[in-house]
Amino acid sequence: MARMSAAPDPLSGSTPVSGPLWFQLVLLRRMADHHPELVEDALRELGVDRTTMREANRRWQAMVRSPKSRGAGTRYRSVLGPPGTTGERRIGDLTFDVATWRMPLWPALRFEVLSAPGGAVWNEWLVRAPGAPAPTLRTVEDLRPWSCTVDEVARAFAPARPMEGTAPSRWGLGFSAVDAGGVRGAYVAEFTWGLLQRVRCA
Repeated sequence: MARMSAAPDPLSGSTPVSGPLWFQLVLLRRMADHHPELVEDALRELGVDRTTMREANRRWQAMVRSPKSRGAGTRYRSVLGPPGTTGERRIGDLTFDVATWRMPLWPALRFEVLSAPGGAVWNEWLVRAPGAPAPTLRTVEDLRPWSCTVDEVARAFAPARPMEGTAPSRWGLGFSAVDAGGVRGAYVAEFTWGLLQRVRCA
């Protein structure tokens, strides 16, 4: 994570909050279930506390569940502002719109939203920024929390098997890998918002 100076509480006052700082608290709230110590470090970087993080998540969930809620793609733009990059990606017979935003806590990553024709969001997670060095993944010990994304683990330990997560923001990958001693085993990597949280034996 990048070192950041303390910021004012983004949820103080009655003005609606938005922006990458606020949205990072939403990402961190889900990650706290796996690594509260890493989340505590991140909150100190941002200059906010756990109460602020929970409030950010509460407001985000209220926005998502509101009967007046805008489409997910529009919602991300309203919260994060104009995307840093936009483009298209071909997957099978469909062409998807791709938008990415910088996340100051993770300068080597981008938050990517993939929208299907018609505007429905097909995927939303953290990915490696173009040109940013990716971690070297050879053994299961290389898979450290918050070090790599879904795509990077899938490529390093192909063929990986996608697995359903326990929440909409969570994913799993089943794969085979060797440990530092050269012994091969079956593992499951668990991700939140596309970022690795933990690896367990299958």
